[in-house]
Parts: sequence; C-alpha cells; structure tokens
Amino acid sequence: MDTTDLIRQRLADLPYQYLEIIDDSEKHRGHAGALAGGKHFQLIITADCLKDLSRLSAHREIYARLEDLIPLPIHALQISVKSRHEQLR
Repeated sequence: MDTTDLIRQRLADLPYQYLEIIDDSEKHRGHAGALAGGKHFQLIITADCLKDLSRLSAHREIYARLEDLIPLPIHALQISVKSRHEQLR
C-alpha cells in the first residue's frame, strides 16, 4: 500500500471535512532520513474534532494514529490543522 493511502486509512476514524496529504520527499532527496528510505509529508486537515484542541493536542491525536510509521516509512511530517473558515480561503 502506498504511504499516502496508508496515512489516509489511519486517519479515517477522524471525522474530517478536508484532508490533503502532500509527498514532499523529492525536495529532501539526499537528506539522511530520505537516504534511509523515509519520506517527507505535509498533512493539511480540517476536522471539527480537532478545532477546539490546542495545536499540541491536535498534533498528538494525529501522531497517535501514525506513530508506528515513524521513522519509516514516514521520516518527517508537517501538520497543519485548519478551521473550516481557513480552508475556504
């Protein structure tokens, strides 16, 4: 299974309204983590269940679902939690 699909599957239990997963691995070619086979991802998510959480708590909710994928196949993960209003811009 593709890592992007695996991330999407792991986050499926979050009732999100929007999810975008961007593989930025090519930008980090030659980086130590990339040489070991790890990939770099950006995750942009809008989910009502995360909106009232602190940034740290929202990230913990996401990392809890992906922790066994770090450091391989995910070497780096940039998370951006958006409100519905931000997403519509």
